[in-house]
Amino acid sequence: MTEQITILLVIIPLLCAPITAIFKSHKIAWAITFFVSLCCLLISSYILLQVIDGSQVIYELGGWQPPWGIEYKIDSLNAFVALIVSVMAVVSTVFAYASVQREIDDDLYGLFYAAFQLCLLGLLGIALTGDIFNLFVFLEISSLSSYALISMGSNRKALTAAFSYLILGTIGATFFLIGVGFLYAASGSLNIFDIASRFETYEKMQLVTTSFIFIILGIGLKAAIFPLHSWLPNAYGYAPSVISIFLAATATKVSIYVLIRVLFDVYPMEYWSKLLIPQVLLTLGCVAVIYGSVRAWQQNEIRRLLAFSSVAQIGYIIIGLALLSHSGITSAIMHMFNHAVIKATLFMAAGMILYRARSTTLSDLGGFAVNMPWTFAALFIAGLSLIGVPGTAGFVSKWYLLEGAVAQQKWFVVISIALGSVFAVAYLWKIVDAMYFSAQRKIHITKVKSGDISLAVAPKSMSVALWTGAIACIYFGLFTKLPTDAAKSVATALLGS
Repeated sequence: MTEQITILLVIIPLLCAPITAIFKSHKIAWAITFFVSLCCLLISSYILLQVIDGSQVIYELGGWQPPWGIEYKIDSLNAFVALIVSVMAVVSTVFAYASVQREIDDDLYGLFYAAFQLCLLGLLGIALTGDIFNLFVFLEISSLSSYALISMGSNRKALTAAFSYLILGTIGATFFLIGVGFLYAASGSLNIFDIASRFETYEKMQLVTTSFIFIILGIGLKAAIFPLHSWLPNAYGYAPSVISIFLAATATKVSIYVLIRVLFDVYPMEYWSKLLIPQVLLTLGCVAVIYGSVRAWQQNEIRRLLAFSSVAQIGYIIIGLALLSHSGITSAIMHMFNHAVIKATLFMAAGMILYRARSTTLSDLGGFAVNMPWTFAALFIAGLSLIGVPGTAGFVSKWYLLEGAVAQQKWFVVISIALGSVFAVAYLWKIVDAMYFSAQRKIHITKVKSGDISLAVAPKSMSVALWTGAIACIYFGLFTKLPTDAAKSVATALLGS
C-alpha cells in the first residue's frame, strides 16, 4: 500500500495543474493549489514515518524492474526532503491567498497557480526518483516553472531576473545532462543504485571522471553554491513574494539533496575524496559564509539582503557535508530543514511589509515597525534563529556543525562560522535599526483603491502563515526530536553506504 501511495506525490499535482490553468477565478485556483499542497504534506508525512527507522520503500513504475524501468526508492533522506517541500508548499499557499491578488495580474491567476503546482511536482519528483535521467527531467520541470513564476513579478526587474536565471539554469542543466550522458556511456545504466553497485568495473575510465566534473558543476549552478550563485539574489529579490518564500525554502535545498545523492550514492566516497572534493567544498563553504554575509550587510533592500544571506546559509550546509563526519552531515541535513523554516519566515515578513508599504527598501521604511509590531516581532524571532541564538532552530544545526569542526580540529571552519554569525547580527540589525529606531517617514503610495484598508491591516491568511513559521523557529529549537532523528538516520545511512 505504501509503495503505491508514493507515486501520488507526483500524480496529484500533475493532474491538477492543467485543471487549475483553466480557471481564471483566484479562489478556485487557490483552493485547488491548497488541496494539492495539503495532500502532498499528508502523504510525505506518512512516508517519513515509515522510513525514519532506516527502512526503505520501493516502487517500480509500470512493473518494470530496475535497471530497465524507473524506480522510486524512498529512504529517510528522500522522505525528509519531500516533507520540507510539502510543508513549505502549504505555508506558501496560505500566504499566497492575499499576496497573489496584489502582485499578479487578474488574468494570470490560473496560470500562476498551475506553474506553482508544476514546480512542486518537479521538486517532489527529484526527491523520489532513483533514476538519474528521470532526476534531470524533474529538475527541468521545476526549473522551467520557476522561470515562469519569477517573470510574473510586478517589478520590471523580475523579467531580467528570470532571464538571467533561465540562462544560468540552462547552462547548469546542460552540464548535468552531459555528465549523465558520459556516465551512461561508461556504465550502460541510468539507475542510481545499479550504477553504484557496478562502479568498480568502470571507475578507471576517463569518461567517469569527466561525467563527475560535469554533474557537479551542473548541480553547483542549480544549488547556487559559491561562486555559482549569481542568479540567486535577483531571482529571490524580484520574484512575487510567495515565490521568493517557496524557492528560498526549497529550490536550493532540493539541489543540495541531488548533490548528496551524487556524492554518496552514485560515486563512492573513496573515489571523489581522491579528487580533493571534500577540501574544495570545505573551502568554498567557508568563503560562501563570509562573502554571503558581507554582501547581505551591504544591501539596502530587505529581499536582496535575505537572498545574499541564503548564499551564506548554503555555505553552512556545504561545510557540514564536506566534513564527512556524523556530526557534520547531521548538521547539514538539519540545516536544510531549519533554514527552510527560517528563511521562509523572513521572506514572509518581507512580503507583508511589501504588501503594506509597497516597498522593502530600508531607506523607505524608517520607523515602519510601529505600524506592523506583530510582523516585526515575527521577523525578529526568525532573525534570532538565523543568527543561531540558543532556544531557536538555527542554534541546533550550528551546534552540530561546530561540534563536527572542533572534533576534526578545523579551526578555520570554526572561525568562519563565528564570523558568519557576527555578520548575521550586523545585517539583521540594519533591518531592526531602520524599521524600529530610525525616524518615521511618510511613505508615498500610489495606485491604491479608495477605501483600501490593506494599508492599515494585514490579511489574516498572511499573518497565520507568518506566525506558523515564527513559532516553528522556536518549537524546533526546543523540541528537536523530529529533525534530529531524521538527520541522524540520514547521516548513518550515508556514511554506511
